[in-house]
Amino acid sequence: MVPEKWAAVVFLLHLCCAGCGFCGKVLVWPSDMSHWLNVKTILEALAARGHEVTVLKYPAILIDQNQHSALHFENIPVPYENEIPEHYLKELVNLAVNVIPNLSLWQAARTLQDFLLQLTEVFEDLCRSVLYNQTVMSKLRDAKYDVMVIDPIIPCGELVADVLQIPFVNTLRFSMGYSMEKYCGQLPVPLSYVPVIMGELTDSMTFPERVKNMILSLFFEFWIQHYDLSFWDQFYSEALGKPTTLCKTVGKAEIWLIRTYWDFEYPRPYLPNFDFVGGLHCKPAKPLPKEIEEFVQSSGEHGVVVFSLGSMVKNLTEEKANLIASALSQIPQKVLWRYSGKKPTTLGSNTRLFNWIPQNDLLGHPKTKAFITHGGTNGIYEAIYHGIPMVGIPMFADQPDNIAHMKAKGAALKMNINTMTSSDLLSALRAVINEPSYKENAMRLSRIHHDQPVKPLDRAVFWIEFVMRHKGAKHLRVAAHDLSWVQYHSLDVIGFLLACVVTLTFIITKCCLFTYQKCCVTEKKKKTNRKKEN
Repeated sequence: MVPEKWAAVVFLLHLCCAGCGFCGKVLVWPSDMSHWLNVKTILEALAARGHEVTVLKYPAILIDQNQHSALHFENIPVPYENEIPEHYLKELVNLAVNVIPNLSLWQAARTLQDFLLQLTEVFEDLCRSVLYNQTVMSKLRDAKYDVMVIDPIIPCGELVADVLQIPFVNTLRFSMGYSMEKYCGQLPVPLSYVPVIMGELTDSMTFPERVKNMILSLFFEFWIQHYDLSFWDQFYSEALGKPTTLCKTVGKAEIWLIRTYWDFEYPRPYLPNFDFVGGLHCKPAKPLPKEIEEFVQSSGEHGVVVFSLGSMVKNLTEEKANLIASALSQIPQKVLWRYSGKKPTTLGSNTRLFNWIPQNDLLGHPKTKAFITHGGTNGIYEAIYHGIPMVGIPMFADQPDNIAHMKAKGAALKMNINTMTSSDLLSALRAVINEPSYKENAMRLSRIHHDQPVKPLDRAVFWIEFVMRHKGAKHLRVAAHDLSWVQYHSLDVIGFLLACVVTLTFIITKCCLFTYQKCCVTEKKKKTNRKKEN
């Protein structure tokens, strides 16, 4: 008979694993900032289902191991200082707020690329600190992980998974120009109706817009790159001891979880091992803190406007702040503005500044009329989830494109932070608040988002567990991964068929000429014979 204490242990283990049928081990290669917020949601759901989740922790801004008791953290002994992430964040914010808005699309993309290439040395140090640390690698190898969850925006996670021979799942919003999804994941991207990211185009393009889309695609493929590819291709080849590339290694992902959905995306083809899980972090609104609730309720029938430029942009120039505050002071709604800079002199009595706001809970409040946003994917999805129309003030990267999507779907208006005036912002706010179409379209997108057979978070968890159960998902990978560029585009087949046509045409032509000549010779002989007879 089993002793009572062991029976209790068995019962607890049964409860732990009852949710998913088994308990597995998950290793995580995360990214920081908003990327981490999305991945963290998935990891906490996995941990709640009884899985052991270990995050490879490096110096970061938002990855705080003290806040997540359900997750385990494996600290990577990197050679650089903890202040490095904060330094690069400040530099990125400076580019986003003060430099990139004054540049053309081409210059902005190139400036962003130059900044990202500066990070190569930091990423290399991070990568070496894991791969070439025998203590760390031995510990990871002995743990025998079932799956690895990777945000490929930071290189090396897929390389660690390859060395450890762990199947892995990619989770990302997008890569520059869709190059990673297109070339590493083999996702079809027909340029005739799939707009390249950062182009601010829709799926219904005019001829000039299709020309622009084609040029943008070539621009991202042959000029603008996320990474120093030659360096990383060599690094990956040395680490694996065989010729390979970063893209080929990334392409070994069993599943790709894309952090958008059809409420946001335009219809487009995708593959069996790609799934769209946008809005997985969204939740029903919780009650607001007392102080904020009292301020919201004081708005009366006019309601409130929520204003946030995200966690990265905490202040603006004095001129811009006053311009915005002046516009906000002229609307009847109360405004909750997340802002840490100097208090604008034009700030109205209807506007209150906060260092932090419960954004999701505010967007889900019945008195919220509009959302002024920088266009980050997380904020946009919270607005979609709660059906709130938007005024977009995008800064850089995917933000202009995100707002362009919402504008095309009739749920937002877009402002240019570099050229807008106070009256421009005021007009946009009045439009999205007072014109019914914006609210109706926002609610339509919300209904689409909620009308799914499986919730986005549950879908993401399902696919990770699927890979764990089946030791991968090779049956979902298209054969394109094994084809060369020539074979993928059937250039060899086209060349062969053209050669056959040319050969056949040549033979037929020769036969015709031969027959013609024979006929001519025969006719000439007949004529000659007739003359002789005469």
